[in-house]
Amino acid sequence: MIRICKLTDMESTYHIINDGALAYKGVIPWDCWHEPYMSTAELMREMRKMSFFGWEERGRLLGVMGFQPVEDVTLIRHAYVIRDQQRRGIGSSLLSYVKGLAKTRLLVGTWSDAIWAIQFYEKHGFRLLPNKDELLRRYWDISQRQIETSVVLGLESH
Repeated sequence: MIRICKLTDMESTYHIINDGALAYKGVIPWDCWHEPYMSTAELMREMRKMSFFGWEERGRLLGVMGFQPVEDVTLIRHAYVIRDQQRRGIGSSLLSYVKGLAKTRLLVGTWSDAIWAIQFYEKHGFRLLPNKDELLRRYWDISQRQIETSVVLGLESH
């Protein structure tokens, strides 16, 4: 079942993001990695900026995906599934759900060396965009180092 996440889901969301993010350890630049990958304070700020949707089974959240309208686009943010629950279609289901909510062009950013993440979004109709630096500066609030080591994929029509 897909449902909106509330602040009461913060502990579960924190666990999902930090467990799922372990896939990036050793892949993303060492100077961009930290543990935990997302602190509780950062997660609280993010939960106030956007909506998070979660995949729940038997009362347990297994995956989350952020949905953030910004200016004339909608960003997909913080998309993670607990590692032992991956490859079951949870991420695809969450992505299909948020695609259905978007009223504007969808963008997603990820690390350029996270080939599996890029392929996941391409499988769902997203395409790498050539003007990623411009997009990352305009729509995201991230460091210059993260801009240098990231890509943006877009979905024009959905």
